[in-house]
Amino acid sequence: MRIVIQRVKHASVTINGNVKSAIQQGYLILLGIGEDDNEEDISWLVNKVIGLRVFDDEQGVMNKSIMEVDGEILVVSQFTLMASYKKGNRPSYLRAARHEISIPLYNKFCKELSQALGKTVGEGEFGADMKVELLNDGPVTICMDTKNKE
Repeated sequence: MRIVIQRVKHASVTINGNVKSAIQQGYLILLGIGEDDNEEDISWLVNKVIGLRVFDDEQGVMNKSIMEVDGEILVVSQFTLMASYKKGNRPSYLRAARHEISIPLYNKFCKELSQALGKTVGEGEFGADMKVELLNDGPVTICMDTKNKE
């Protein structure tokens, strides 16, 4: 699994002109699921996301977690994070998981993240044409890949 975490002042997902989810201060997470990803990857990512200290403390140092600032999270499925770009100029998405694998893992990731956060996590809609709007705070953007745990 690959995620891109963006620290935001606010973020939203709009589908067909209707806002599906919106958050205030917190994280917008783009989630890419590969064909060999599993539930262990979810647990590792959830722990990393919840423990990540990228919010400013009283001295202006990035030293607080999302829990400490009572932040919110919005998760958007993003199969293009699994792109292979080694040959030519048109990316290949063969490493992205098929729907029957990725949808249950996406749902489980959002559920476990909600439980760890102690509040509902906003979601996009799997496979929909989504318009994602955000105000990146910092900017702070961090990439994580469960294939690089060490």
